[in-house]
Amino acid sequence: MATSSGRGSGRAATRGGARGSGTAQAREIAASGARIAHAVESVIEGKADEVQLAVAVLLAEGHLLVEDVPGVGKTMLAKALARAIDCSVRRVQFTPDLLPSDVTGVSVYNQNTREFEFKPGAIFANIVVGDEINRASPKTQSALLECMEERQVTVDGITYELDTPFMVIATQNPIEMEGTYPLPEAQRDRFTARIALGYPSPEAELAMIDTHGAGSPLDYLEPVTDDLEVAKLIAGVRQIHVADAVRGYAVDLVTATRQHPDLRLGASPRATLHLLRAGRAVAALDERDYVLPDDLQALVEPVLAHRLLLSADAQIARRPVTAVLADILAAVPVPAATTRRMA
Repeated sequence: MATSSGRGSGRAATRGGARGSGTAQAREIAASGARIAHAVESVIEGKADEVQLAVAVLLAEGHLLVEDVPGVGKTMLAKALARAIDCSVRRVQFTPDLLPSDVTGVSVYNQNTREFEFKPGAIFANIVVGDEINRASPKTQSALLECMEERQVTVDGITYELDTPFMVIATQNPIEMEGTYPLPEAQRDRFTARIALGYPSPEAELAMIDTHGAGSPLDYLEPVTDDLEVAKLIAGVRQIHVADAVRGYAVDLVTATRQHPDLRLGASPRATLHLLRAGRAVAALDERDYVLPDDLQALVEPVLAHRLLLSADAQIARRPVTAVLADILAAVPVPAATTRRMA
């Protein structure tokens, strides 16, 4: 089932019809993921799908971009997910005067030893929360490129490995807002998925008033897992089976974005990898040890939309990227066997 064109679509969470058909390992991943999601949902009201997608990105070894207007809980979602895991967390407030060395670290001369010592930057953590990433200059934004793709930092010719798990959760305001810079294409392509929270429903907003009225619920959020368990879950997600037909379907979907007349920039091969990795995580969170085409369909919008650039004619016609992706989902043939593990 394809994602809806509404904001913050995160229907990649579950495929209920096949639940419970996986191995004990898949059930363990699903149980741990449910604990993390429940903890985050105690802070973020009425956004279960978006929270589930954030957990899936974590288990897929990916990075998450949360884009929306101020005040809808972008940073709260990032901080809640980080606090639900007992691991190292660093927060970076991106501003126009932020330097790349503030992110990656810098070598400082020690007068006592008469040697240069490396002072790690904010990127050296399991979860890095980048708040308002598009308020920093493109030069500073690019400091994250090596970190996000290769999970390492090179400073003064020396390479430093980052710990596992490692996840960047970045928030950004819409680029039409004052004082923002658009993310470079290479930067956007390194984010596994992009979500938008949107405004809460009246019921959720009333519940938020009750839970947030006396203080921040983050103060009461206790970790439900740790970095070692998350690393184990990530290793388990890597073992989820993807049939050849489903692999081919992922390639066909991404290839179609490169050939569509309304797009001047299609998705990259990295997008194909991210689509399949996220599909594995979604399947495991649904207690399955195999990926269905439905999983990929539900992930197409959050995983691909932020990587695509519309053609000039499509922009003039005000055609949204979501409509183009809907065309692609309707046009690309779906593998026949979708309800059982395919050898």
